[in-house]
Amino acid sequence: MAVKEFPAGSQLIQSEQAIAALHVIAKGSVRASYPGGEFYLQKGDVIGVCELFYDSYFISYQATEDTALASYPCANGSLSELLRTKSDLSNLIVSSLFRQLQDILDQYELMRFDCDNFYQYLMKSYSEYCRFTAKHGLATRVLPGLETMSELVLEEDVPAWLHQYYGQLQRIMKSISAKSQIADFVLGMLLKASQDVYGIISVSRELYDYKADIVNLLMSENRLDFFDLYASTLYKIGAHSEDSTAITAALGTMMIQLESQDSIDKDMYQSRVKEYKEKLEALSQAGDAPADQAAADDVPDLTGSLHTILLYAQCDEETNSAFKANIEKYSKLTDKNASDDACRKLRLTLTKLFYEVYSNAFFKSLTDSNVPKIVRMFFNFGYVDENLAGLENAAYLYSIVDSLPSDPSRNVYTAYEWLKAVYEGKKAPCRNEFDNDYAAYVHELKVTGKITAAEETPMLSDRNKQVQFELDNMFQSVNKITFGRISIFCPIFSESNVLKDLPDSLVSADKIAASFEKIRATDFGAYYRDTMYSNPDIGIAKESIGVEILPDVILMPNVGIRGVMWQEIEGRKRTTPSRMMLSLFQMEDLGNILVRLTGEYRWEMCKRIQGARWNDVSEPSLTSEYFDYIQFYKKNRELSADAKDKVKLSMQKAKNSYKEMFIRDYESWIIYEGAGSPRLNKVARTILFTHCPFAKEIRDKLKANPLYKETMDRYDIKLSQKVHHMNNLCQKLKNTGVEIPEEITRQRAYLLK
Repeated sequence: MAVKEFPAGSQLIQSEQAIAALHVIAKGSVRASYPGGEFYLQKGDVIGVCELFYDSYFISYQATEDTALASYPCANGSLSELLRTKSDLSNLIVSSLFRQLQDILDQYELMRFDCDNFYQYLMKSYSEYCRFTAKHGLATRVLPGLETMSELVLEEDVPAWLHQYYGQLQRIMKSISAKSQIADFVLGMLLKASQDVYGIISVSRELYDYKADIVNLLMSENRLDFFDLYASTLYKIGAHSEDSTAITAALGTMMIQLESQDSIDKDMYQSRVKEYKEKLEALSQAGDAPADQAAADDVPDLTGSLHTILLYAQCDEETNSAFKANIEKYSKLTDKNASDDACRKLRLTLTKLFYEVYSNAFFKSLTDSNVPKIVRMFFNFGYVDENLAGLENAAYLYSIVDSLPSDPSRNVYTAYEWLKAVYEGKKAPCRNEFDNDYAAYVHELKVTGKITAAEETPMLSDRNKQVQFELDNMFQSVNKITFGRISIFCPIFSESNVLKDLPDSLVSADKIAASFEKIRATDFGAYYRDTMYSNPDIGIAKESIGVEILPDVILMPNVGIRGVMWQEIEGRKRTTPSRMMLSLFQMEDLGNILVRLTGEYRWEMCKRIQGARWNDVSEPSLTSEYFDYIQFYKKNRELSADAKDKVKLSMQKAKNSYKEMFIRDYESWIIYEGAGSPRLNKVARTILFTHCPFAKEIRDKLKANPLYKETMDRYDIKLSQKVHHMNNLCQKLKNTGVEIPEEITRQRAYLLK
């Protein structure tokens, strides 16, 4: 028996670490933690007794004070011998098991109770918020994720009888002297209890994730949360209004609820609370001058915006009347995002009319060199009515419409600029939702008899028809998807959908470029594509050259929360840009959205290159290796039981989509692993490192980390071979007096990244 001392704060054991011994606490105390709970072990307790059935730990252990551990090897059948020969130790192990199991069950029951209460609190908070906004005539906003949040439902819960079962078993074991206990029976009980503990902790992890989702709705880094809904309502009605005390109290209750949650970012929480208190104090001192009123003097005269737009579009009288009447109905709705049947039908009717008006106005603007500002606001923002938009928002839209932050020279377009580029022949129309490009669409019309063979050829070059194809397909589909909340979508700009300040959420070419640069600083090869370079005149028969092609980004006229990776190439040519779409006003974090779209692009581009063999592991690729990993993870010996359980839960969250699962892992790869914070299991990490390697600067920082050593060594060998080949080629060209082609120079620089 070896006794080892550890200072306070030492990480004794990390989850997923292999089990080789049981550790008896001879002195001190230890904190045991897992997602969803924690408990404390004291002198005489045994570390690892809850995990005996498995090869690795699923609980982490940290010394809370100076601690001494006595270790007993338990591998290769030695545990059975230990229980047989050391009755005192056997009794200690059994007693400690029951104490730990009791604590874990208590944690589970508390968490289960908390989840139910937290959900009820969330729903009650939203009802109260709706009551406040309706009473004061404010736009009611709907948070993304709220409509999908439901009461907790578990596929597999902890059996109700388990608590009583182990309570009775503990009493039975106490009544039997340690010397009379049968070693094999004790071993069997320990192994069975270990399986039950694992089941309880697996459910606890689900409860933790569920509660974390609710916490994220209450307060999150992107500010799309209840805290902001309540605070912004308070700022608008004033600190001395009739309901200000009730709202302040609700915010106080929310802060109490949040400050004790493990899943919340403590620094972010402190920052948000500090900001709220400072604003509240400033509002009180300012005498409650309403913020909207203070800005009202600066609002340009936008009266009659809808009339101006309809007059310009020159639609038929029936369309004009229907659009006006439905806009009036929509304006009168207290909750414009309500899910009842009447509201849903109204939004659908408005959507159809909106696109009809948009199409008419767009084609007229093609021959108009002086499009009115109001109409340009309609094209770029979906703006229709000053009251629907809110006067302050309308004034801001008016102020920026002449200087939109897009830049076609850097592949960033507003939707209007993109449609004009299609009309002018600078860009081909996007594929439709059935993955058919314009040529395939026209051919399908001929095949189905909707047009004749004689009509096919002129239609292929008809710019008006190409733009109409874009308006009817990509534009309408993507506008809804980027908005993000499909069930309540309406393309008209409404104050009810503005969840953050517009200046902060406005997407610009500079912001997009900075986000892409950050991604490429981590995944340097994200947008490189292999092409073949040949120059027989100087002795280069065929060389694989990486060419970087950044995507076209189209900014859709809405206030949204999502991005779309619509197509990975244009037509069949692999050296054309992919196409990504974002909302012009992005409520979510732009950087995170572009990381997600980059992950989706990598998956789709690999599928495009591999063709029908994209999931054939005999031909190694990103998609085939990842597909094989997910398909057979249960049989993978490199994954611990805990890792397999996490994969299972992740697949459930990804709705059993291999692509979605990969995108989530890619996000973790770029955001966390690239910053030196491991989140992936060994198998996923190896696949990502092989096909999406980090830039050299990051690789150098991670060299000392044993998690990356094996994979990095393999990568370095392959890389050195490629660099060696390229150096030899350059030297050969120099020796023959031939100037090194720019393509070869660029490829060598790319390899050195």
